[in-house]
Amino acid sequence: MTEHRNLFERPDHLYQRPRLVVFDWDGTLADSTGRIVNAFQEALNEVDHPPLADDTIRGIIGLSLANAIAELFPEASDAFREKLARTYHQRYFANEEPVALYPEASALLDSLHEDGCLLAVATGKSRRGLDRALAQTGTADYFHHTLTAEETRSKPHPAMLEGILAYTGSRPGETWMVGDTDFDLLMGRNAGTQVVGITHGAHPLERLTAARPDWVVERLSQLHDGEWRPAEPAARSDV
Repeated sequence: MTEHRNLFERPDHLYQRPRLVVFDWDGTLADSTGRIVNAFQEALNEVDHPPLADDTIRGIIGLSLANAIAELFPEASDAFREKLARTYHQRYFANEEPVALYPEASALLDSLHEDGCLLAVATGKSRRGLDRALAQTGTADYFHHTLTAEETRSKPHPAMLEGILAYTGSRPGETWMVGDTDFDLLMGRNAGTQVVGITHGAHPLERLTAARPDWVVERLSQLHDGEWRPAEPAARSDV
């Protein structure tokens, strides 16, 4: 019988400082899943479609909007999908209340930045949506690079993450992908990075663990406590 590791226990190789940490945005750094669900339900109402279960909408958070709508409505016409996408954007951007970060997000970004980690964002949001959120939260200067699904391919395809790796000159093995959905974790797996799931966002624990993360955390502060374990010295060969 195969022994399963406790994914809530930090593996030894993740005690070492990563060169690059890539975050998803919604549900990972930003407490915004409820905002997305509400805007989607409002959009469905405006296009005269019955509401969906909130959990159903949370299940597609992380995908590009086009892919999310296609996942929810595989038999729908292109005209319906396009109208729903336009209406969702209108409802989402009509909400001018500033996006809220999770309470520990700013302190974590400060700590990682001070320790010399490169930071990036890979998100299914639109570029307009991400830029507005970064401006509202005052976090834009933390990130060396950001990519959205509009500018490349939707998660879980690795193209978004591979673009960030190429831009920063980072190798997959020295990179963490941190996200709250299995789309984030599968993208990291597909790109060969270290993969960390967080449980406070859109997808339930069972979906996260099915994506085989290296580590699962419940709070952002668990990602860095201000110290790293030194790398093991290379084995010495005496002649």
